Amino acid sequence: MRQLTILLFVCLAIGCSSTKKATMTTNKLNGTWVTVKLEIDGAPLPASAFENQKLILNDSTYTYIAESVDKGVVKYNENKIDIYGREGVNAGKHFTAIYKFENEQLTICYNLSGDAYPETFETKGKSMYFLAVFNKTHLK
Repeated sequence: MRQLTILLFVCLAIGCSSTKKATMTTNKLNGTWVTVKLEIDGAPLPASAFENQKLILNDSTYTYIAESVDKGVVKYNENKIDIYGREGVNAGKHFTAIYKFENEQLTICYNLSGDAYPETFETKGKSMYFLAVFNKTHLK
């Protein structure tokens, strides 16, 4: 009887896990994004400053490839993001940001001090705010 009970729990656990996978939705932000614009304190950076940069989002993790590689965790809440650096130059840091996804572009405004979320996508006069615009790549 005990073995039957254990077998029943195993079957139930397997059945529940497959149901969960079937009902999960894919995050529309998942994928590889190339940087098309960077701005700090209202001033755009030259294209040469970001020509080989990429942001890779996969559910709750990110990888940012620039001069070095940064990895960490992202947590979404409506149009807000909390970014927690785990590896790379931002390891141990927490950044707050807002984002919008429109016209196939992802725009993120970061507050590098991490003490509050930006209220707009404006960086002028805010030296700790950083704006990035990305296009999604369709390469595998």
